[in-house]
Amino acid sequence: MLGVDDRISFHGETVDELTRDFHAAVDHYLDDCARAGRAPQKPASGKFMLRIDPETHARIAIAAAMADESVNQWSEHVLERAAREALDNGAHA
Repeated sequence: MLGVDDRISFHGETVDELTRDFHAAVDHYLDDCARAGRAPQKPASGKFMLRIDPETHARIAIAAAMADESVNQWSEHVLERAAREALDNGAHA
């Protein structure tokens, strides 16, 4: 499923079979998550609100301008890099 890293497999030879097996696979995934006591993954919308100190906001705006990027572009690049590093370090810990 788009935006979900967990594997959800289904198959069918007709549209009806694909639809039925897709719904059954999603139900199975949700049941597995409930049994494991973890929340199912949800696709990310690409939007989130972040409240920060005004001085930090000002520094971000300056850094973005120096990089010739919008605050959104600059923040996305910095957060992506930080997330990759955190995930890489977590995978090796």
